[in-house]
Amino acid sequence: MLQYAKHRWFLIALLTMITSGLVIGSQSSPETVASFKSLVPTKPLTAFVLVLMAFSLNSQQLKSSFRAPAPVVWACLVNFGLLPMLGLFLIRFQMTPDFRIGLMIAVSTPCTLAAASVWTRKAGGNDAVSLLTTLVTNAACFALTPFWLNLGTSQSASLDAGDLTERLVLVVLLPTLLGQALRIPRKAADFATRNKTPIGVVAQSCILSLVFLSALGGGVQFQKANIGTQLTAVVLVWACCIALHLVALAVAWFGGGLLGFARPERIGAAFSGSQKTLPIGVYLATDPEIFGGSSVVDGLPVPFAVFPMLMFHASQLFLDTIVADRLARKGSEAETSAGQTTSNSEGS
Repeated sequence: MLQYAKHRWFLIALLTMITSGLVIGSQSSPETVASFKSLVPTKPLTAFVLVLMAFSLNSQQLKSSFRAPAPVVWACLVNFGLLPMLGLFLIRFQMTPDFRIGLMIAVSTPCTLAAASVWTRKAGGNDAVSLLTTLVTNAACFALTPFWLNLGTSQSASLDAGDLTERLVLVVLLPTLLGQALRIPRKAADFATRNKTPIGVVAQSCILSLVFLSALGGGVQFQKANIGTQLTAVVLVWACCIALHLVALAVAWFGGGLLGFARPERIGAAFSGSQKTLPIGVYLATDPEIFGGSSVVDGLPVPFAVFPMLMFHASQLFLDTIVADRLARKGSEAETSAGQTTSNSEGS
């Protein structure tokens, strides 16, 4: 049991954070939850995670991804091309307007800010690919997110370009540059290389804190909704969220193989191509000027449009933890097998 807990600690912690956050949030007043969430600076925490990831990222990997951007381009096409098109097909089967709009919001957001790089590294992939995909998709969301939302919902959705630019620069770009700048001294670079795994554990722990805060907010939303009366609709939209993520993950992975990408680049493309960011999705679903208003569809509000985004986010974290563990284990087995083959050939 201890050995299992050691290898699956993040998955266990993730389930605990999501469950406890939803339960506590559903039993607490919205004011209490909002007060607690205000104590945790989510933007600085996300930026800190990216500083850690960039600090422990080999600069040569980043340079090689710029020189050979095909895996990044492929991941972006899956994230901002395939997923929205699949979403357009699946929204017609949703049973409520809230979930139709909410599912379209989920597939129209850019790649998550930090989790994709954390999972890519955990699986033994090239996290430079996931990092650059994060930068590109978040930069492109000004144009592409409104385009897909307008196409799928027939509702006008304008994003605050200033707010998203600030998010991109302060939370993604500057932390990445800072992390790489910290590697300039030779001793610092050696330290980052030696301690790559512990740094990744710290980053994962920060991700757990962000997940707990998101779950708290989800609990408050569940408190407001009589979700039990829409159980079939909930199961359907959640199944669609899971299917969308898994299909994108598989297409990015196997498509990367057909395109001739090396295993580390395929891993980076798979995670960054299939993951979606929570903050922008929640913003779109709850902002009164976009989909959180009182007259969104035929003069009626869609208060539950935020649920599919929460479902997509929780599902991708849980599923990708399992996938990353499996990929890491297979990678270790392949390295061991290759080492044994080399030893046997040298002995003969």
